[in-house]
Amino acid sequence: MYIKRAIEDYVKEALKQFKVVEVYGSRQVGKSTMLNALLSDSWDKVTLDDEKELEMAVEDRALFVKNHKLPLFIDEVQYAPELLRQIKLVADSTDEMGRFCISGSQLLKLSSAVRESLAGRACTVEMTSLSLREIKRVGFGLPFVPDEDYINKRQESVNSYDDIWGVIFRGAMPALWNNQSLNREIFYRSYLNTYISRDVSEILDVKSQRMFLKFLRILASQVSTVLNMSSIANDIQVSVNTVKEWIGVLQHIGIIRLLYPFESNLSKRLIKSPKVYFMDTGLVCYLIGWNSVRNACFGADSGKFFENFVVSEVFKSFLNSGTETDNLSFYRDKEGREIDLLILYNNVFYPVEIKRSTKPVLGDAKHFPVLSKFTDKNIGRGTILCQCDRKLILSDDLIALPIEFI
Repeated sequence: MYIKRAIEDYVKEALKQFKVVEVYGSRQVGKSTMLNALLSDSWDKVTLDDEKELEMAVEDRALFVKNHKLPLFIDEVQYAPELLRQIKLVADSTDEMGRFCISGSQLLKLSSAVRESLAGRACTVEMTSLSLREIKRVGFGLPFVPDEDYINKRQESVNSYDDIWGVIFRGAMPALWNNQSLNREIFYRSYLNTYISRDVSEILDVKSQRMFLKFLRILASQVSTVLNMSSIANDIQVSVNTVKEWIGVLQHIGIIRLLYPFESNLSKRLIKSPKVYFMDTGLVCYLIGWNSVRNACFGADSGKFFENFVVSEVFKSFLNSGTETDNLSFYRDKEGREIDLLILYNNVFYPVEIKRSTKPVLGDAKHFPVLSKFTDKNIGRGTILCQCDRKLILSDDLIALPIEFI
């Protein structure tokens, strides 16, 4: 059964304002399914997984376009990046919007080609695996910005999630929710071996798949922590530059996102390295070797695993609404003071602490006041995102929210 995707409205608006819309994201997140459901029958639809179509696209791109009517949806376009030059020529010949929709899974190949060929003509849309809102069929489209307006609007559609750790453990791939009889371990084993390994091998010359898998497992064990590339490099006996390159590829194929530290005029006192988050928690569970919901919920690292889930959900809320994610960061200084997430929105900083606990307390936000020393921006009310069962006002400038509010 098709799960309606939150990003659909953003794609519709983009098609009204741009001649070309590019939808990219990691494999199996539902790009093709969503676009085939969203685009009407007036669209001609083709995939470059078809060898004959791919051969024509590579050998004679002008003929390829002539053989298909507009508007045209081309899936897996990264296999023929040279086709984008022809799309540019056709787009330049008309004033009509929404002439082409293209999709692909390799941002590294696709976006560089788009930037060169379709600058100013294309809107780039990043699609991720399912969000918690989508899994729970919550039709709410605003990015998570915990101001009074957002909280009041979100309150209207809040449902209690009694199986949240089951969702975290199962992961967010559409196939696992369209068919809940699928074995998640078998799915992720195949996903890792078939899709991630293939994408990586097409971009990098990874001599040892075993070494890269070890790297992935180490990275999964370090979610929600400040990235230490030197330590990872030592563990797997490769250079720091190799680790940096591998992390870059995982970003480009949509497996991870890096959250960068807040910078200020006094940044010499602040930590410089980013924190790493996987966009699908089911993959993290598989890589770490957790084989039950109980392992995920009660394991020694459940706190940072919970943080990974929450931060990835915040990212998804921004991406699905077409909102810039560059204004998401975290705070940490050399004195050990840390704030898990900072959201800058309309020139206001909203500090967020993420706790696995069901009983938030004022002390959870003890580092929030440090922000006033490092920024001239306005500081909004602080938020603790946790597993409490309802909204709690802890003080005039601090609120605790269940993660259902994301």
